[in-house]
Amino acid sequence: MEKDKQVLIISAEASSNLYAQRILEEWKSRKINIKAFGVGSVDMEKLGFERLGKAEEMALVGAAEIIEHYGDIKKVFNNILSRCQKQKPALALLLDYPEFNLRLAKELKKLNIPVFYYISPQIWAWRKKRVFQMKEFCEKVFLIFPFEIPFYEQHQVKYEFVGHPILDELNHELLETEFINLERSKCGIKEDEIVLGLMPGSRKGELQRHFLIQLEVAKRLSKKVDNLKILILCAPSFEKEDLYPYLENFKVPYILMKTDPFKMIAITDLILAASGTATLMVGLLEKPMVIMYRMKWLTGIIAKLLVRGVKFFGITNLILEKEVSPERFQEQASVENLEELVFDLISKPEVFAKQKKELKQLRERLGQSGANKRVVSELDKYLS
Repeated sequence: MEKDKQVLIISAEASSNLYAQRILEEWKSRKINIKAFGVGSVDMEKLGFERLGKAEEMALVGAAEIIEHYGDIKKVFNNILSRCQKQKPALALLLDYPEFNLRLAKELKKLNIPVFYYISPQIWAWRKKRVFQMKEFCEKVFLIFPFEIPFYEQHQVKYEFVGHPILDELNHELLETEFINLERSKCGIKEDEIVLGLMPGSRKGELQRHFLIQLEVAKRLSKKVDNLKILILCAPSFEKEDLYPYLENFKVPYILMKTDPFKMIAITDLILAASGTATLMVGLLEKPMVIMYRMKWLTGIIAKLLVRGVKFFGITNLILEKEVSPERFQEQASVENLEELVFDLISKPEVFAKQKKELKQLRERLGQSGANKRVVSELDKYLS
Protein backbone atom coordinates (compact mmCIF):
# COMPACT_ATOMS: atom_id res chain seq x y z
CA MET A 1 0.00 0.00 0.00
CA GLU A 2 1.30 3.46 -0.96
CA LYS A 3 2.41 5.54 1.98
CA ASP A 4 0.50 8.78 2.65
CA LYS A 5 2.32 11.89 1.48
CA GLN A 6 2.87 14.57 4.12
CA VAL A 7 1.62 18.07 3.26
CA LEU A 8 1.81 21.16 5.46
CA ILE A 9 -1.11 23.61 5.19
CA ILE A 10 -1.33 26.90 7.06
CA SER A 11 -4.82 28.42 6.98
CA ALA A 12 -5.60 30.71 9.90
CA GLU A 13 -8.13 33.09 8.32
CA ALA A 14 -11.85 32.34 8.14
CA SER A 15 -11.89 33.29 4.46
CA SER A 16 -8.99 30.95 3.67
CA ASN A 17 -10.26 27.97 5.66
CA LEU A 18 -12.96 27.16 3.13
CA TYR A 19 -10.47 27.12 0.27
CA ALA A 20 -8.04 24.93 2.23
CA GLN A 21 -10.97 22.63 2.98
CA ARG A 22 -11.82 22.44 -0.72
CA ILE A 23 -8.20 21.54 -1.53
CA LEU A 24 -8.39 18.64 0.94
CA GLU A 25 -11.73 17.54 -0.55
CA GLU A 26 -10.26 17.67 -4.06
CA TRP A 27 -7.36 15.45 -3.05
CA LYS A 28 -9.81 13.06 -1.41
CA SER A 29 -12.01 12.93 -4.53
CA ARG A 30 -8.94 12.12 -6.64
CA LYS A 31 -8.03 9.37 -4.14
CA ILE A 32 -4.60 10.88 -3.55
CA ASN A 33 -3.17 9.68 -0.24
CA ILE A 34 -2.43 12.87 1.67
CA LYS A 35 -1.62 13.29 5.35
CA ALA A 36 -2.12 17.01 5.88
CA PHE A 37 -1.21 18.88 9.05
CA GLY A 38 -0.67 22.45 10.24
CA VAL A 39 -3.10 25.26 11.04
CA GLY A 40 -6.73 24.96 10.01
CA SER A 41 -10.41 24.81 10.88
CA VAL A 42 -12.70 22.32 12.59
CA ASP A 43 -14.16 21.40 9.18
CA MET A 44 -10.65 20.63 7.90
CA GLU A 45 -10.09 18.43 10.96
CA LYS A 46 -13.22 16.44 10.05
CA LEU A 47 -11.49 15.56 6.77
CA GLY A 48 -8.55 14.07 8.65
CA PHE A 49 -6.43 17.23 8.88
CA GLU A 50 -4.15 17.25 11.92
CA ARG A 51 -4.43 20.60 13.66
CA LEU A 52 -1.24 21.76 15.34
CA GLY A 53 -2.81 25.21 15.44
CA LYS A 54 -6.48 26.21 15.57
CA ALA A 55 -7.53 28.79 13.01
CA GLU A 56 -10.23 30.21 15.27
CA GLU A 57 -7.58 31.07 17.90
CA MET A 58 -4.99 32.48 15.51
CA ALA A 59 -7.03 34.82 13.30
CA LEU A 60 -5.86 38.12 14.78
CA VAL A 61 -5.78 41.67 13.45
CA GLY A 62 -3.31 44.38 14.34
CA ALA A 63 -0.07 44.65 16.28
CA ALA A 64 -1.71 44.86 19.70
CA GLU A 65 -3.63 41.59 19.29
CA ILE A 66 -0.60 39.79 17.86
CA ILE A 67 1.62 40.96 20.74
CA GLU A 68 -0.99 39.87 23.25
CA HIS A 69 -1.08 36.32 21.82
CA TYR A 70 2.54 36.17 20.69
CA GLY A 71 3.50 33.35 23.07
CA ASP A 72 0.74 31.05 21.83
CA ILE A 73 1.46 31.82 18.17
CA LYS A 74 5.20 31.28 18.65
CA LYS A 75 4.51 27.90 20.28
CA VAL A 76 2.46 26.79 17.26
CA PHE A 77 5.20 28.07 14.93
CA ASN A 78 7.88 26.09 16.77
CA ASN A 79 5.75 22.92 16.87
CA ILE A 80 5.16 23.09 13.12
CA LEU A 81 8.82 23.69 12.37
CA SER A 82 9.87 20.82 14.64
CA ARG A 83 7.39 18.53 12.89
CA CYS A 84 8.74 19.54 9.48
CA GLN A 85 12.29 18.84 10.58
CA LYS A 86 11.36 15.34 11.78
CA GLN A 87 8.91 14.40 9.02
CA LYS A 88 9.76 16.47 5.97
CA PRO A 89 6.53 17.17 4.05
CA ALA A 90 6.43 16.92 0.26
CA LEU A 91 5.30 20.54 0.08
CA ALA A 92 3.83 23.41 2.06
CA LEU A 93 0.70 25.32 1.03
CA LEU A 94 0.44 28.69 2.79
CA LEU A 95 -2.75 30.76 2.66
CA ASP A 96 -2.73 34.49 3.46
CA TYR A 97 -1.61 35.19 7.11
CA PRO A 98 1.66 36.84 5.98
CA GLU A 99 3.31 37.69 9.33
CA PHE A 100 3.35 34.03 10.29
CA ASN A 101 3.62 32.46 6.86
CA LEU A 102 6.52 34.47 5.45
CA ARG A 103 8.61 33.74 8.54
CA LEU A 104 7.72 30.08 8.22
CA ALA A 105 8.47 30.09 4.48
CA LYS A 106 12.02 31.27 5.23
CA GLU A 107 12.60 28.31 7.56
CA LEU A 108 10.98 25.83 5.18
CA LYS A 109 13.25 27.03 2.39
CA LYS A 110 16.25 26.07 4.55
CA LEU A 111 14.76 22.56 4.81
CA ASN A 112 14.34 22.38 1.01
CA ILE A 113 10.57 22.05 1.34
CA PRO A 114 8.78 23.51 -1.72
CA VAL A 115 6.55 26.41 -0.62
CA PHE A 116 3.43 27.45 -2.50
CA TYR A 117 1.43 30.55 -1.59
CA TYR A 118 -2.31 30.59 -2.21
CA ILE A 119 -4.47 33.62 -1.38
CA SER A 120 -1.52 35.97 -1.64
CA PRO A 121 -1.19 38.64 1.09
CA GLN A 122 -2.03 42.19 0.04
CA ILE A 123 1.59 43.20 -0.48
CA TRP A 124 0.54 45.28 -3.49
CA ALA A 125 -1.18 47.57 -0.97
CA TRP A 126 1.26 47.83 1.90
CA ARG A 127 4.68 46.58 2.97
CA LYS A 128 5.47 45.94 -0.68
CA LYS A 129 9.03 44.88 0.09
CA ARG A 130 7.64 41.54 1.27
CA VAL A 131 7.41 40.62 -2.41
CA PHE A 132 11.17 39.97 -2.29
CA GLN A 133 10.59 37.40 0.46
CA MET A 134 7.92 35.71 -1.63
CA LYS A 135 10.24 35.67 -4.63
CA GLU A 136 13.05 34.12 -2.57
CA PHE A 137 11.10 31.58 -0.51
CA CYS A 138 8.19 30.50 -2.73
CA GLU A 139 8.20 27.98 -5.54
CA LYS A 140 5.09 29.61 -6.96
CA VAL A 141 2.36 32.06 -5.95
CA PHE A 142 -1.25 31.32 -6.96
CA LEU A 143 -2.99 34.62 -7.75
CA ILE A 144 -6.75 35.07 -7.42
CA PHE A 145 -7.21 38.70 -8.51
CA PRO A 146 -6.36 39.94 -12.03
CA PHE A 147 -5.06 43.25 -10.66
CA GLU A 148 -2.30 41.36 -8.79
CA ILE A 149 -0.68 40.10 -12.00
CA PRO A 150 1.23 43.29 -13.06
CA PHE A 151 2.72 43.65 -9.57
CA TYR A 152 4.09 40.10 -9.50
CA GLU A 153 5.27 40.31 -13.10
CA GLN A 154 7.11 43.53 -12.34
CA HIS A 155 9.00 41.78 -9.53
CA GLN A 156 9.59 38.60 -11.56
CA VAL A 157 7.86 36.32 -9.07
CA LYS A 158 6.79 32.90 -10.36
CA TYR A 159 3.00 32.95 -10.37
CA GLU A 160 -0.09 31.36 -11.84
CA PHE A 161 -3.40 33.19 -12.10
CA VAL A 162 -5.97 30.60 -11.05
CA GLY A 163 -9.06 32.80 -10.66
CA HIS A 164 -10.97 33.32 -7.44
CA PRO A 165 -12.04 30.14 -5.58
CA ILE A 166 -15.14 31.89 -4.30
CA LEU A 167 -16.67 31.43 -7.77
CA ASP A 168 -16.88 27.68 -7.10
CA GLU A 169 -19.09 28.40 -4.09
CA LEU A 170 -21.54 30.59 -6.00
CA ASN A 171 -24.78 28.81 -6.81
CA HIS A 172 -26.61 30.89 -9.42
CA GLU A 173 -29.93 29.78 -7.92
CA LEU A 174 -29.14 32.26 -5.13
CA LEU A 175 -29.70 35.11 -7.60
CA GLU A 176 -33.17 33.93 -8.63
CA THR A 177 -36.16 35.82 -7.24
CA GLU A 178 -38.26 32.68 -6.78
CA PHE A 179 -35.59 31.00 -4.65
CA ILE A 180 -34.95 34.16 -2.61
CA ASN A 181 -38.67 34.67 -1.88
CA LEU A 182 -39.06 31.04 -0.80
CA GLU A 183 -36.11 31.26 1.59
CA ARG A 184 -37.34 34.56 2.99
CA SER A 185 -40.79 33.11 3.65
CA LYS A 186 -39.20 30.22 5.56
CA CYS A 187 -37.67 32.83 7.88
CA GLY A 188 -41.00 34.57 8.41
CA ILE A 189 -39.99 37.59 6.34
CA LYS A 190 -42.97 39.37 4.80
CA GLU A 191 -43.07 40.34 1.14
CA ASP A 192 -43.04 44.06 1.86
CA GLU A 193 -40.20 43.94 4.37
CA ILE A 194 -36.76 45.38 3.57
CA VAL A 195 -34.05 43.10 4.96
CA LEU A 196 -30.88 44.77 6.22
CA GLY A 197 -28.07 42.30 6.85
CA LEU A 198 -25.40 42.99 9.47
CA MET A 199 -21.97 41.42 8.95
CA PRO A 200 -19.59 42.54 11.71
CA GLY A 201 -16.67 40.30 10.71
CA SER A 202 -15.20 36.87 11.33
CA ARG A 203 -12.57 37.67 13.98
CA LYS A 204 -13.09 38.37 17.68
CA GLY A 205 -11.48 41.79 17.40
CA GLU A 206 -13.72 42.71 14.49
CA LEU A 207 -16.79 41.64 16.43
CA GLN A 208 -15.72 43.80 19.35
CA ARG A 209 -15.07 46.88 17.23
CA HIS A 210 -17.92 46.63 14.72
CA PHE A 211 -20.97 44.86 16.09
CA LEU A 212 -22.25 47.42 18.59
CA ILE A 213 -21.86 50.17 15.99
CA GLN A 214 -23.81 48.15 13.43
CA LEU A 215 -26.53 47.37 15.98
CA GLU A 216 -26.90 51.07 16.82
CA VAL A 217 -27.19 51.89 13.11
CA ALA A 218 -29.88 49.22 12.76
CA LYS A 219 -31.72 50.54 15.82
CA ARG A 220 -31.83 54.09 14.44
CA LEU A 221 -32.89 52.94 10.97
CA SER A 222 -35.70 50.82 12.46
CA LYS A 223 -37.21 54.01 13.88
CA LYS A 224 -37.12 55.61 10.42
CA VAL A 225 -38.20 52.63 8.31
CA ASP A 226 -41.34 50.82 9.51
CA ASN A 227 -40.90 47.74 7.32
CA LEU A 228 -37.19 47.19 8.07
CA LYS A 229 -36.15 43.68 9.11
CA ILE A 230 -32.75 43.09 10.70
CA LEU A 231 -30.87 39.93 9.79
CA ILE A 232 -27.64 39.26 11.70
CA LEU A 233 -25.30 36.95 9.79
CA CYS A 234 -23.13 34.83 12.08
CA ALA A 235 -19.72 34.14 10.53
CA PRO A 236 -18.55 30.51 10.21
CA SER A 237 -15.80 31.19 12.75
CA PHE A 238 -18.37 31.96 15.49
CA GLU A 239 -21.25 30.25 17.21
CA LYS A 240 -24.50 32.17 17.72
CA GLU A 241 -23.75 32.18 21.46
CA ASP A 242 -20.68 34.37 20.79
CA LEU A 243 -23.00 37.13 19.60
CA TYR A 244 -25.52 36.97 22.46
CA PRO A 245 -23.65 39.32 24.86
CA TYR A 246 -23.79 42.12 22.28
CA LEU A 247 -27.53 41.64 21.80
CA GLU A 248 -28.62 41.96 25.44
CA ASN A 249 -29.70 45.61 25.04
CA PHE A 250 -30.78 45.37 21.40
CA LYS A 251 -34.56 45.57 21.62
CA VAL A 252 -35.28 45.73 17.89
CA PRO A 253 -36.82 42.55 16.38
CA TYR A 254 -34.13 40.62 14.53
CA ILE A 255 -33.19 37.25 13.06
CA LEU A 256 -29.85 35.74 14.07
CA MET A 257 -28.77 33.18 11.49
CA LYS A 258 -25.85 30.83 10.99
CA THR A 259 -25.81 28.78 7.81
CA ASP A 260 -24.03 28.94 4.45
CA PRO A 261 -22.86 32.58 4.08
CA PHE A 262 -24.04 32.85 0.47
CA LYS A 263 -27.50 31.61 1.46
CA MET A 264 -27.75 34.15 4.28
CA ILE A 265 -26.64 37.00 2.04
CA ALA A 266 -29.13 35.94 -0.66
CA ILE A 267 -32.18 36.68 1.51
CA THR A 268 -31.09 40.23 2.33
CA ASP A 269 -31.86 43.35 0.32
CA LEU A 270 -28.81 45.32 1.44
CA ILE A 271 -25.95 44.89 3.88
CA LEU A 272 -23.78 46.80 6.33
CA ALA A 273 -20.55 44.81 6.26
CA ALA A 274 -17.10 44.79 7.78
CA SER A 275 -14.46 44.81 5.06
CA GLY A 276 -13.18 41.38 4.08
CA THR A 277 -13.82 38.46 1.76
CA ALA A 278 -17.45 38.49 2.89
CA THR A 279 -17.96 41.70 0.93
CA LEU A 280 -16.94 39.85 -2.22
CA MET A 281 -19.74 37.34 -1.56
CA VAL A 282 -22.15 40.24 -1.09
CA GLY A 283 -21.01 41.82 -4.35
CA LEU A 284 -21.29 38.59 -6.33
CA LEU A 285 -24.89 38.26 -5.18
CA GLU A 286 -25.41 41.86 -6.31
CA LYS A 287 -26.53 43.13 -2.91
CA PRO A 288 -25.88 46.85 -2.41
CA MET A 289 -23.80 47.47 0.71
CA VAL A 290 -21.97 49.92 2.90
CA ILE A 291 -18.48 48.80 3.93
CA MET A 292 -16.86 49.73 7.24
CA TYR A 293 -13.70 48.87 9.12
CA ARG A 294 -12.23 49.86 12.46
CA MET A 295 -8.88 48.95 13.95
CA LYS A 296 -7.37 49.79 17.32
CA TRP A 297 -6.15 53.40 17.28
CA LEU A 298 -2.43 52.64 16.97
CA THR A 299 -2.93 49.90 14.39
CA GLY A 300 -5.04 52.29 12.31
CA ILE A 301 -2.34 54.97 12.40
CA ILE A 302 0.28 52.44 11.29
CA ALA A 303 -2.01 51.15 8.51
CA LYS A 304 -2.53 54.67 7.16
CA LEU A 305 1.23 55.24 7.12
CA LEU A 306 2.06 51.95 5.42
CA VAL A 307 -0.66 51.74 2.77
CA ARG A 308 0.47 53.52 -0.37
CA GLY A 309 -1.01 53.87 -3.83
CA VAL A 310 -4.31 52.13 -3.03
CA LYS A 311 -7.48 54.17 -3.21
CA PHE A 312 -9.86 51.70 -1.56
CA PHE A 313 -9.89 49.05 1.16
CA GLY A 314 -13.13 47.33 0.10
CA ILE A 315 -12.16 44.39 -2.11
CA THR A 316 -15.14 44.90 -4.45
CA ASN A 317 -14.14 48.52 -4.99
CA LEU A 318 -10.54 47.46 -5.65
CA ILE A 319 -11.65 44.96 -8.28
CA LEU A 320 -14.06 47.42 -9.93
CA GLU A 321 -11.50 50.25 -9.60
CA LYS A 322 -14.03 52.73 -8.21
CA GLU A 323 -16.01 53.29 -5.01
CA VAL A 324 -19.09 51.37 -6.06
CA SER A 325 -19.99 50.59 -2.43
CA PRO A 326 -19.45 53.43 0.07
CA GLU A 327 -16.62 52.59 2.46
CA ARG A 328 -15.68 54.23 5.75
CA PHE A 329 -12.56 53.62 7.85
CA GLN A 330 -11.74 54.28 11.53
CA GLU A 331 -13.46 57.40 12.93
CA GLN A 332 -15.30 57.88 9.63
CA ALA A 333 -17.06 54.57 10.31
CA SER A 334 -19.27 56.31 12.84
CA VAL A 335 -22.88 55.48 13.64
CA GLU A 336 -24.01 58.76 12.10
CA ASN A 337 -22.11 58.32 8.83
CA LEU A 338 -23.08 54.69 8.39
CA GLU A 339 -26.72 55.39 9.20
CA GLU A 340 -26.84 58.10 6.52
CA LEU A 341 -25.23 55.88 3.87
CA VAL A 342 -27.46 52.89 4.56
CA PHE A 343 -30.53 55.12 4.65
CA ASP A 344 -29.59 56.47 1.21
CA LEU A 345 -29.71 52.91 -0.14
CA ILE A 346 -33.11 52.34 1.46
CA SER A 347 -34.74 55.66 0.66
CA LYS A 348 -33.25 56.49 -2.75
CA PRO A 349 -34.14 53.85 -5.39
CA GLU A 350 -31.71 55.39 -7.88
CA VAL A 351 -28.77 54.99 -5.46
CA PHE A 352 -29.72 51.36 -4.75
CA ALA A 353 -30.18 50.54 -8.47
CA LYS A 354 -26.90 52.18 -9.51
CA GLN A 355 -24.83 50.13 -7.06
CA LYS A 356 -26.68 46.92 -7.93
CA LYS A 357 -25.98 47.45 -11.63
CA GLU A 358 -22.27 48.13 -11.09
CA LEU A 359 -21.85 45.05 -8.88
CA LYS A 360 -22.95 42.88 -11.81
CA GLN A 361 -19.51 43.45 -13.36
CA LEU A 362 -17.69 41.60 -10.57
CA ARG A 363 -18.05 38.05 -11.87
CA GLU A 364 -16.45 38.73 -15.24
CA ARG A 365 -13.46 40.40 -13.51
CA LEU A 366 -12.64 37.34 -11.39
CA GLY A 367 -11.70 34.82 -14.08
CA GLN A 368 -13.13 31.33 -14.48
CA SER A 369 -14.35 28.95 -11.77
CA GLY A 370 -12.21 25.92 -10.88
CA ALA A 371 -9.41 27.73 -9.00
CA ASN A 372 -8.95 24.99 -6.40
CA LYS A 373 -8.75 22.29 -9.08
CA ARG A 374 -6.04 24.28 -10.86
CA VAL A 375 -4.08 24.63 -7.61
CA VAL A 376 -4.34 20.89 -6.89
CA SER A 377 -3.24 20.02 -10.44
CA GLU A 378 -0.12 22.12 -9.99
CA LEU A 379 0.64 20.67 -6.54
CA ASP A 380 0.16 17.12 -7.80
CA LYS A 381 3.37 17.50 -9.81
CA TYR A 382 5.22 17.58 -6.50
CA LEU A 383 3.29 14.68 -5.02
CA SER A 384 3.77 12.13 -7.81
